[in-house]
Amino acid sequence: MPEREAVYKMPDLLTLMVDTGSADLHVRVGIPPAYRHKGLLKRVSGPPCEPEDVESLVKSIASDDHIQQLRTKGGADFGFAFGTKARFRVSAFKERGNMALVLRQIPNDLLTISQIGLDPQLVHKLLSMSRGMILVTGPTGSGKSTTLASLVNIINEESDEAHIITIEDPIEFYHPHKKAITTQREVHVDVPSFGEALRRALRQDPEVILVGELRDLETIEMAVSAAETGHLVFGTLHTTGAAKTVDRIVNAFPMQQQETIRIQLSTVLQAVISQILLRRADGKGRVAIHDIMINTPSIAALIRDNKTFRIPSDMQTGAKYGMITMDDNMYQKFTKGIVSREDCINKAQDYLGMLQKLKEYDEVQSLEGEEDAAPPAKQH
Repeated sequence: MPEREAVYKMPDLLTLMVDTGSADLHVRVGIPPAYRHKGLLKRVSGPPCEPEDVESLVKSIASDDHIQQLRTKGGADFGFAFGTKARFRVSAFKERGNMALVLRQIPNDLLTISQIGLDPQLVHKLLSMSRGMILVTGPTGSGKSTTLASLVNIINEESDEAHIITIEDPIEFYHPHKKAITTQREVHVDVPSFGEALRRALRQDPEVILVGELRDLETIEMAVSAAETGHLVFGTLHTTGAAKTVDRIVNAFPMQQQETIRIQLSTVLQAVISQILLRRADGKGRVAIHDIMINTPSIAALIRDNKTFRIPSDMQTGAKYGMITMDDNMYQKFTKGIVSREDCINKAQDYLGMLQKLKEYDEVQSLEGEEDAAPPAKQH
């Protein structure tokens, strides 16, 4: 029986993603491949994928080791380069007995700090620190990796004193040697675990260490220890909001160690940059909304005294330090017409507070409208 000709070819799908600037590609049995463009999932025109179509697409990008992992463990994560056009992070997995794929596009061109939506002056101040921990947090697909890569790239371009070590699973952005020296280690390829990579990193003369994900107690402990001993440590967590990030780290520790880690965090944590992505009101892509906490003496005291619930109110009054709450940032972008009212309401951390802000905004707009509509006063 002749072999069925492939309906979909991976180079064609990858080219489509690069040309449209799409973030993700989904391949499943029973539907055509779908790509996420400006936040929406759009299906490629064509017939639904058969099991052999998906298997062919998986095998076109996966190594024999990854195929073996997929068959024995039900999944494999890896990265690969599509020529010089882009890199992709891949999750291959089994579902309903069939193979499936999700690819995330990692652009070759890093964004500038202004493009990300952060204050360049604040960022340079943070990056000039010789020790401490800077966390970039947010849900999956919120652009954490892009923000982190851009921060690391600034150090790479500007510091001829730095040795930067990144520890990732898999490596996403490639950082060539610029002014700094870069070492990029991939978990399960170059080193067995995040913890082991961090332990070794401390003997490799680094100034800057990037930990792709603070996913377990050992990794968090090692990262905090590295920050205490004179290194600038970057890390990510899947949390939304600065206060929740502190709680998530503390709660990873056994009860008897939580007071100790609070004291450590109050001294080593320099900043938490939490972000989400919202669709732009004009439909032209997405925009990052930030929640930025800078560790002032007041914030440090709240962390130490287990009063993280008060952190958002400190952030609201900490604009001079570069702090902003996610809701305030979202509201600012709404008043400039960048994001929609619906997204402000649906994504607000403080739902009632956001409704009050929007109500006050409507009242001001209404008054201004009345003034504009009023006839000019008669001249005597």
